[in-house]
Amino acid sequence: MPFSPVASVANRSSRKAAGPGLGDRPVTPASCSGGPVANPTTTTTSMGGQTEGEGGQPAALRARGSRGGGGAAAMAVTARRLRAVVACVVLAAVAPRPAAGILDPNDFLALQAVRRSLDDMPGSAFFDGWDFTADPCGFPGVFCDGDRVASLALGDPRAGSPGLTGRLDPALGRLSALTELSLVPGRVEGQLPASLASCSNLRFLAVSKNLLSGQIPDGFGALSNLRTLDVSFNQISGAIPPSIAALPSITNLILCHNQLTGGVPSFQDSSPLLRLDLKHNALTGGVPTLPAGLQYLSLSANKLSGTVDQVLPRLTRLNFLDLSMNQLDGPIPAAVFALPLSVLQLQRNFFAGPVQPSSDVTIPVVDLSYNRFWGQLSPLLAGVGQLYLNNNRFTGEVPSRLVQELVGSGGLQVLYLQHNFLTGIEISPSSSLPSTVSLCLMYNCMVPPVYAPCPIKAGSQNTRPADQCPEWRG
Repeated sequence: MPFSPVASVANRSSRKAAGPGLGDRPVTPASCSGGPVANPTTTTTSMGGQTEGEGGQPAALRARGSRGGGGAAAMAVTARRLRAVVACVVLAAVAPRPAAGILDPNDFLALQAVRRSLDDMPGSAFFDGWDFTADPCGFPGVFCDGDRVASLALGDPRAGSPGLTGRLDPALGRLSALTELSLVPGRVEGQLPASLASCSNLRFLAVSKNLLSGQIPDGFGALSNLRTLDVSFNQISGAIPPSIAALPSITNLILCHNQLTGGVPSFQDSSPLLRLDLKHNALTGGVPTLPAGLQYLSLSANKLSGTVDQVLPRLTRLNFLDLSMNQLDGPIPAAVFALPLSVLQLQRNFFAGPVQPSSDVTIPVVDLSYNRFWGQLSPLLAGVGQLYLNNNRFTGEVPSRLVQELVGSGGLQVLYLQHNFLTGIEISPSSSLPSTVSLCLMYNCMVPPVYAPCPIKAGSQNTRPADQCPEWRG
């Protein structure tokens, strides 16, 4: 017989309506626990300490006067106890119980609509476990809280799973108790259902690496409990709704690798946002003021312009910063190099000015390549692990401290200085670089040129032409 939540709920309701039974006379806890059953002819203790019964006659006198009827009295007591036990058994049989595996009818119908709108791609068997003659709370990816669907993970999460195809049905919005919705990478297309805005308890929404298109519904701004929104690696277009930036609980906003246009939305300083990933879109305008608690910021591969010297220093908890491949300009303040960063990527912009940190820089990866930085190299950069300063306008000699870190197998492992205007480097001809480090000095103004293995994209010219090296000594 097919699993029917409507019939099951009706049965449960009928059990509740049946009541305790037995003339609706409640059975006392004492009688149901196997203890002594109270005698209707209640015995009491008189003032003199003797037990009295019917008519106030002492029990001892009644016992002497009715020894012949003792057996009948005992049988009567036993019969009363048996009746009480039977009453308990009957009550237990008809009393309402919590129904196990009973799904809310609305959720049941919503899951059926979801199943009709999606299919397994070849090689995936996720929906093989969705048999609606059984309890849907036992389906793969369906997690219930009581009789409601609380979490829905669509698709086989194992690495290499082909994923799903089809569309996300608007019926998802009828899962009003839903707190988490995820979709594995696949070929699901169509728009994000605007009806999801009705899932007021939704905390986690991740549908990355599919073929979803259209815009982010403005109604998502009503999801006051939403903490993570990940629609990355899709074909989402249009502007980012300002209401998304105003979400009071948002901590992870991951919209990268889409076709988003317009500007980066402004966030309140009180926003709990920790991760903002908007890379590889078509966003324009400047970098707005961002929440001071932000820890991860990636805006690379957009069309952003303007300066960031007033924005970045206040992000004192930032541990990842990638603004590469934009059209940003202006200086980089010294405070940026003091941030607790693990990665600083500012390459391929129009940043200009000297690079002058105020203290030793210990960021593992610093990439300032393909900009317009000028001036002398700072020895305070010697504590960087991988330092990319190529394709800029640096002049003067390479600081000896940088060389010592390279030759002495210190923390500096990569030093790319090609395509600058550097005039010298203090390195002994007998010195050899450890095999674990990489140094490139091609296309500078050094005489004689220093030969070191360089990446192919560095070109084949060892030195700049003389007319490009006004300080060339030689």
